[in-house]
Amino acid sequence: MKDTKIKVGITQGDINGIGYEVIIKTLMDARILEICTPIIYGSPKVAAYHKKALNIEDFSLNNIKTAQDAHTKRVNVINCTDENIKVELGKSTASAGVAALASLEAAVKDLNEGNIDVLLTAPINKKNIQSKDFVFPGHTEYLESRINSGKSLMLLISEKLRVGVVTGHIPISKVSESITEDKIIEKLTILNKSLIQDFGIRKPKVAVLSLNPHAGDDGLIGSEEKDVIIPAIEKARKSGIMALGPYPADGFFGSNDYSKFDAILSMYHDQGLTAFKALSFDSGVNFTAGLSKVRTSPAHGTAYAIAGTNVASPESFQKALYMAIDVYRNRIQFEELNKDPMKVKTPSADFQNKRQSVK
Repeated sequence: MKDTKIKVGITQGDINGIGYEVIIKTLMDARILEICTPIIYGSPKVAAYHKKALNIEDFSLNNIKTAQDAHTKRVNVINCTDENIKVELGKSTASAGVAALASLEAAVKDLNEGNIDVLLTAPINKKNIQSKDFVFPGHTEYLESRINSGKSLMLLISEKLRVGVVTGHIPISKVSESITEDKIIEKLTILNKSLIQDFGIRKPKVAVLSLNPHAGDDGLIGSEEKDVIIPAIEKARKSGIMALGPYPADGFFGSNDYSKFDAILSMYHDQGLTAFKALSFDSGVNFTAGLSKVRTSPAHGTAYAIAGTNVASPESFQKALYMAIDVYRNRIQFEELNKDPMKVKTPSADFQNKRQSVK
């Protein structure tokens, strides 16, 4: 496998949050440039504002007009923002939403055209970004619509666990009616494929959580387990997916059973993500499985309350960067191995050494 630098497109997210802080803190480490070429889709002016607010002097950006102009030994930035944009730290503003969308649109366009290899998104405000061009509850749904690759799965990942969701950013009142056999099987299929091709797990074992307390207590507390979830698990197993459950979420996480599985499929957003963030808030990564392109992001949000105070941890953003590169290389390796199953290949030792040296 050819060891070339991967072009990482980075969106600026909400300019009034901690996006630029975690971006700058991550890219200040010059060793990052040994493993990738970063391209920020944002604003040199906004970046300079955040540098000053954070009292950071030893960091510079290389202004470019297109991704093809990126310097492999510099942190590059493409201006996507009105020069008159105003940063108001800690506030949700309409102009910040416009700037976040402009950055996202430009980066996704380059991703689809092959001008960048992977996408790393800084946090957005899901309300102020809404417009006629963005009518989605979050990044995941937007990217699913813009990248022609079918359905996707929001997958939260840390060193401790991987958690996917059947239903994502929808009201809790609509969760039950949205959970169907087909939907569960669809998400299990995406998850199983991603674990194999993106993370190199040969025979993944997936835990499926119940919807109701105590897994419905044999229908006493609810019938979704008997009528929908168990039949879906059985069909998935017949198709070769090693899915087990359904497990009540409280006992499953409380007893440390999650450590026995390669991934967990939860029924709704907070069921899986509450436990995930309690265990891995600072180091978690949001990965959009199922897309034909690689996209990651930190697991946290805009964190307006601490914007500009220089206390935001870049760990989640750093891990999102590493993961995007790892998944991209794993996919190349997976394709090569499946072209010629007799070959046994491993990621470049030189790349792995460089990656470890950055950590």
